[in-house]
Amino acid sequence: MKKICVIGNFSGRNAGDNAILEGLLNDIYSIYQNVKFFIPTINKSFIETNYKRFPVKAVPMMPWNLSLKILGLPIFRTVLKSDLVLITDAILFDRKLWNPLFNYLSTMAIVLPMAKSRGVPVVIYNASIGPVTTNIGEWCLNRVIESAELILVRDKESVALLTSMDIRHNNIRVCADCALNTLLPTPKRIEEIKKNESILNEKDRYMSFNINAYIDLFVRGNKMGIGTSRFVSVIAETMDKIVEVMDKKIVFVITQVMDIKIAEMVLSRMKQRQGVTLVTNKTYTHNELAGILSQVEMHVGMRTHSIILATSSCTPSIGIVYRPKNRGYLNTIEQRDMIVEMDDRFTTSNLFNLIQKVWTQRKTIRENLKPIMDREKNKAKESAKYLRPYLPD
Repeated sequence: MKKICVIGNFSGRNAGDNAILEGLLNDIYSIYQNVKFFIPTINKSFIETNYKRFPVKAVPMMPWNLSLKILGLPIFRTVLKSDLVLITDAILFDRKLWNPLFNYLSTMAIVLPMAKSRGVPVVIYNASIGPVTTNIGEWCLNRVIESAELILVRDKESVALLTSMDIRHNNIRVCADCALNTLLPTPKRIEEIKKNESILNEKDRYMSFNINAYIDLFVRGNKMGIGTSRFVSVIAETMDKIVEVMDKKIVFVITQVMDIKIAEMVLSRMKQRQGVTLVTNKTYTHNELAGILSQVEMHVGMRTHSIILATSSCTPSIGIVYRPKNRGYLNTIEQRDMIVEMDDRFTTSNLFNLIQKVWTQRKTIRENLKPIMDREKNKAKESAKYLRPYLPD
């Protein structure tokens, strides 16, 4: 039995992270059965309840386990006793580098070289790398890359970042995000949700929105942030215009429970509040939210995985770019013009004009996305085959 340690931000609070883990487990376990997955987490019961169809063991990272989230005895013990370590998601950035409650990179820079010295193979698996903007962050990232035997990234921007820092590795491949292969609920379950929420009951009238609370978190250097007040105003005004001018309805899909507060701020600022229905991952699973996103005519998303879950069903999607991975994903799926940057271009008129344009082209965009998404889903699934040298029969 091969022991695989899977490291990501798996607290159960983020639908995108939950989708990544499900996709990863499914893709790997469909090929390699003689394995057991060890998942470091601050929510042991969530992992054991929601992924029980796989051979998983949750590794608790609470203070009474001698751990401050990622930094502590459990991660070191688990990594060093594993037969393979997988680093996934987008945890290799240097924001708040020395805060283990937020940042994983600094801890990875310590534990992964130890794994390498013990002969434990490390694979960066369908992950994004960056942003990294400090010298110490670059040093930490270099230690992580040097520790990895194989690097599978989900976007070309990650490779470009390593190149710009002159961080080299002879085994890098561009793959895709594990969440692309999220399983949708049954049609019966989707209909139940639609009925419970009184949504999607009028053909060609619904679009979805997603935002998050990280307004200016990744702004660096001399760049000016836009601020929460301006952000909320732009989103509220845009949604008002969608309801009033376009005569459409909105499903406000929140994929991280921490974002409910800012969503409520937007709703409180709106004049056309009756045209919006809020649904969140506090009530629905990532699969169920993906089911909702598969039914709308188009999506406007800020969290990357809201865009990934929507486009996995070929739903035309606009990305609000608050960090590079949003842009990277949309570039990957050949939707480079479907973005609004979080800078001086982030205005109600710019966002609304793009929404109107996409709405009129949505059917063509959906058809064009089909072969692209088939390609990307296959790339995500095929990543598991690269693990054959570490998981022989």
